[in-house]
Amino acid sequence: MATDHAPSAPSPAAETPLRILLPQVLPALVVGVLASLLFLGISTLAEQFEGVLWGDLPQALGIGAYSSLWIITMLTATGIAVGLVVWKVPGHAGPDPASMGLGGAPLPVGIVPGLLLASVLVLAGGVSLGPENPIIASNIALVYWLGHRVAPAVPAAAWVGLASAATVGALFGTPVAAALILSEALASRPGPGSLWDRLFAPLLAAGAGSMTTQLLEGPTFDMGLPPLTDPGYGDLLAALVIASVAAAFGLAACYLFPHVHTAFGRLRHPMLMLPLGGLLLGLLGALGGQLTLFKGLEEIKELSESIGSWSSGDLAKMAVVKLVALVVAASCGFRGGRIFPAVFIGAAFGLLAQALVPEVHPAVAVSSAVLGVLLATTRQGWISLFTGAILAPSPAMLTLLCLASLPAWLIVTGRPQLELDEHGKSLR
Repeated sequence: MATDHAPSAPSPAAETPLRILLPQVLPALVVGVLASLLFLGISTLAEQFEGVLWGDLPQALGIGAYSSLWIITMLTATGIAVGLVVWKVPGHAGPDPASMGLGGAPLPVGIVPGLLLASVLVLAGGVSLGPENPIIASNIALVYWLGHRVAPAVPAAAWVGLASAATVGALFGTPVAAALILSEALASRPGPGSLWDRLFAPLLAAGAGSMTTQLLEGPTFDMGLPPLTDPGYGDLLAALVIASVAAAFGLAACYLFPHVHTAFGRLRHPMLMLPLGGLLLGLLGALGGQLTLFKGLEEIKELSESIGSWSSGDLAKMAVVKLVALVVAASCGFRGGRIFPAVFIGAAFGLLAQALVPEVHPAVAVSSAVLGVLLATTRQGWISLFTGAILAPSPAMLTLLCLASLPAWLIVTGRPQLELDEHGKSLR
């Protein structure tokens, strides 16, 4: 890694990009593997705990695992458990998650245990949030803490970049997502060397993280949608319309978010905010059914495996319930990310469009709707385009999504997004 301290009279050979980049290889590989292992470890722990909470325990009690009574009980209990962590565990599980994005400055390392514990409870308890924000924040904190001790001369931004890229690569199972996010960030940030020089170590970390995830777990976003092989003008029109309408639908959550966050904030104490939030999520889960619970990734696969068997009313109800559940979960203090649930919202919305107009190809409907919802909620064009594209991977689909992103972007740009500043105001 490049440091802030250079020799007083470096020779031309010492300044070549090769001599600067080669020492970055080993740290990048180590960070990539460790970031993926933390993600996989937390995910596995949450899955095991989920099996106990939603399988073994209700079976032992003779209660239906996804009955309305159990859903309400479990989500409320999860609110109480996370509330206790936020209240009593040192570090209080980190700052207000409503103001946490993907990345940021390193948190104090003492916050990490509480943050990861809260994240496990959220993932296992059925809350409509994903693992991305807590895992990225934890990896940044740990990598910076370790890196600063091993190589104190290396700038903090270098460790943050490695940890962020590695975790994004691990989460999505490919370094392409990290490359797109980083190129968007670095393009507006001046620095020495070419863009690819500055991307070299983060991409290596992302590649190591994604390969570790692929080898140990397999593809993350393989939804099994039928491929689009021969697109026509009708497919292009459908993509343009669905992405735009889905973006407007996603904006509803963005406008609602600060008001719901303010309402929960008036309760002031985590043992009031989180149990109430859990109760509301339980009621929403009982209304929307079991597919509207959890982070949404496995549930999307269930939706895509039974295309045509859901009525338009069922799909509309799931999309609306999941959108409201995401707003409530992110507003009341649960620790988790917002991208994975937003992907479920987009998938349900796309299948709703396909149910209303059966001539629309399912891959076009789902990918375009996911693109629109993510543009609205994250305001990150590359990651929205990438996520929509990998749900139905084909060159033809990528072309349609590139064009569909343009009118959708006109709808969302300058509007609130699903993230608040430190004062509780919407970011734009």
